[in-house]
Amino acid sequence: MATKKKDKRVVQLEERLVDLEDKWKRAVADYQNLERRIDEGKTDFVKFANASLIDKLLAVLDDLERAEQHLKDKGLTIAVSQFRNVLETEAVEEIKALKEKFDPQLMDCLEITKGPKNIVVEVCQKGYQLAGKVLRPAKVKVGKGG
Repeated sequence: MATKKKDKRVVQLEERLVDLEDKWKRAVADYQNLERRIDEGKTDFVKFANASLIDKLLAVLDDLERAEQHLKDKGLTIAVSQFRNVLETEAVEEIKALKEKFDPQLMDCLEITKGPKNIVVEVCQKGYQLAGKVLRPAKVKVGKGG
């Protein structure tokens, strides 16, 4: 009878050991997932921390592009091109809107005008995204169709 109690006790201890091992593995996996999420959060924070500054720089780019169109100066064209390249290296990209289907998540409709239904017929102000997040929606005129 004593061996039966010992066998039962050994089985209980083995079950307890398996249970504790499972809990330990889950805890380690949870910790690794937490570390990964924290690293991703840090990366996103760094990526989007400068969003406000970039938004202000986009207004300067708009002014430079208008001056470039008006003056047709080769030096200004080079400077604007370099400005755009810097923004590209920071994962800032222009939202393509002209002749595209109107997308309210990427664009603000300023006016409904003649043109193909729900198609952007004019871009009044360029929109930009930072790593897929809209910094500034494109301000557009959309066709009403008919």
